[in-house]
Amino acid sequence: MSTDTAREHLGGGSARHLLAISDLHRDDIEDLLELTETFVEVGRRPIPKVPALRGRTVVSLFFEDSTRTRLSFETAAKRLSADTMSFAVSSSSVNKGESVRDTIETIEAMGIDAVVVRHRSSGVPAQIAGWTNASVVNAGDGWHQHPTQALLDAYTARTHLGSLEGRHVAIVGDIKHSRVARSNIEMFTALGAEVTLVAPPTLLPSSTNAWQVNVSNDLDAVLPTLDICYVLRMQQERMTEALVPSLREYTACFGLTSERADRLRAGALIMHPGPMNRGVEIAGEVADRPNAVIIEQVANGVAVRMAVLFMLLGSGRHLSAAPSPLDASSPGDSPTADGPAGDVDVSMEDAR
Repeated sequence: MSTDTAREHLGGGSARHLLAISDLHRDDIEDLLELTETFVEVGRRPIPKVPALRGRTVVSLFFEDSTRTRLSFETAAKRLSADTMSFAVSSSSVNKGESVRDTIETIEAMGIDAVVVRHRSSGVPAQIAGWTNASVVNAGDGWHQHPTQALLDAYTARTHLGSLEGRHVAIVGDIKHSRVARSNIEMFTALGAEVTLVAPPTLLPSSTNAWQVNVSNDLDAVLPTLDICYVLRMQQERMTEALVPSLREYTACFGLTSERADRLRAGALIMHPGPMNRGVEIAGEVADRPNAVIIEQVANGVAVRMAVLFMLLGSGRHLSAAPSPLDASSPGDSPTADGPAGDVDVSMEDAR
């Protein structure tokens, strides 16, 4: 995607989408992370709900299984008082041969403002963005991108470490098949971190030249230098060939065991996007350590997705001059419903 095209997404133009971390400049990321802090506070309230997107409709369109991401987006939309629709592929006309485009046009005819899309094929959310006037949020497409996961990971890391500038992050494991790895490489490097990819050669992409990263095949050598050890799930469902001799051998060389976790420097974080294969890429007891922030990542996912939906659908042209998403005296007073559904003009540029 070209820079000009990217800026037509969250940062400008008549459409508003979030398809990849490369759509965002560093200032855009900082704005979203700052707004996330506001919505974290909402989540601590006895009634964690604000009327910021009252009258908007958000559709969850998941062509691939998901628990955390789907529930997180749906919870985020409901906490913003948006109406939600959930699309179940297993009971839909897709199973009767309906195309993705026909499905999108059918849903759009019902009146929607945003579509949250997950698909097994890379590029489908970008295609959908060309077929609809609604905002499109990529909730994971093939091996390509998972931008809101990277945003929640960055937010979680910064709450513990402060700035990520100069921090050392290792992304460990099945990088070849991981959209989370691709989004996080872009996210962490954009925020000034040094990133090292750690994996056997068979689980690395054919080339890493496009990324500003180091590559290592020796986890034990890297561990003592880390501020964040980010462990990836072994994605056996995406593998079409035997890329490791056995899971036992993979664990012996690249699993984050208790012995390896003890080699991390004081204050280093252990992260994982979930779901975890305990005993494979990470030991069960390591996942439960105080410096493992895996459950915190899940919790922060709701606030991050609230921030994304609000930036796409809320507040009007001048976010900095608009009322806060929290400034409503009652659920009937929406500070952001300043136009008909679909009349969306929120600019990250204007927010600064």
